[in-house]
Amino acid sequence: MRLSTVKFFIMTSTASTAPSSQLDQLRQITIVVADTGDLAAIQRLQPRDATTNPSLITAAAGQAENRALLEQAWQQSSDAGTLEARLDQAIDWLTIQLGVQITQAITGRVSTEVDAQLSHDTDGTIRKAHALIAQYAHQGVSSDRILIKMAATWEGIEAARQLEAEGIHCNLTLLFGLHQAMACADAGVTLISPFVGRILDWYKKRDGVEGYAIEQDPGVNSVKAIYHYYKQHGYQTEIMGASFRSKAQVLALAGCDLLTISPNFLDELAADTTLISRQLSPDQAFTTMDRRQLDRNAFMTDHQQDTMSSDLLQSGIEGFVQARAKLVELLTQLAV
Repeated sequence: MRLSTVKFFIMTSTASTAPSSQLDQLRQITIVVADTGDLAAIQRLQPRDATTNPSLITAAAGQAENRALLEQAWQQSSDAGTLEARLDQAIDWLTIQLGVQITQAITGRVSTEVDAQLSHDTDGTIRKAHALIAQYAHQGVSSDRILIKMAATWEGIEAARQLEAEGIHCNLTLLFGLHQAMACADAGVTLISPFVGRILDWYKKRDGVEGYAIEQDPGVNSVKAIYHYYKQHGYQTEIMGASFRSKAQVLALAGCDLLTISPNFLDELAADTTLISRQLSPDQAFTTMDRRQLDRNAFMTDHQQDTMSSDLLQSGIEGFVQARAKLVELLTQLAV
């Protein structure tokens, strides 16, 4: 039985011909990543990189056709001891099964997220990462195919620092503030995913406006600030802009290391032959900010002063915890 819902990122290859559509033009300067949840698309588009998250796994496990898989997860966890341990083992098993299925369909890496309840637990995150990597290895998937995904809390970033030192690569998500990006770069993480759209949404709500001119878009400008800081100071951590609300936001970040774009915006880009201009380039990166190495106190001070980042990080963690709780509910029904 295969999980029938898969979310993945498609990393497109650079075209060898002269650009025509805006999508082709963008591919010349940015790794274009397509974000879709259509299982048929994974067979048609053959993505390079992919991800799993609690919301996805919960949605898939709740479908009637996956009932047998859910029961299998519950049965294989029978020796776990306590109910809590059994639920944790069953969820990990489901997560790994989804990840293995994706690795069989792609050539790149799968981001596998640790339990969001561990977002403020460095040691717990490291233990979970080791467990996930070991389970993948048991299934014949090497660690170089996996990115361990965790929230960009101070504790999560410190876990990533230790994991990267061991050769386990990480994807830091729920990233909204420059202080988070600074700490991630200092920790040597492989990839960060700043959320353009969620930042925009927060400011629109705060200011009571319908939107901003693209030059003043707070989500776009947040990613630009991170990009300039990274390139100016020689960091190797990759930046993948995510969570776009418009095609204009995408084009405003043309030249970013990676951009993950929803299918509807990819279609818009493919249908438009208007010339685009590069907005970000390592050769033109400039910032007046000195390189900072934040300790915990400095990080927490910045975080507390950045209401937007603290609000969105907390709500993002809570969303993943809630998704996991729904999965726990599904599994608990099997124990009755």
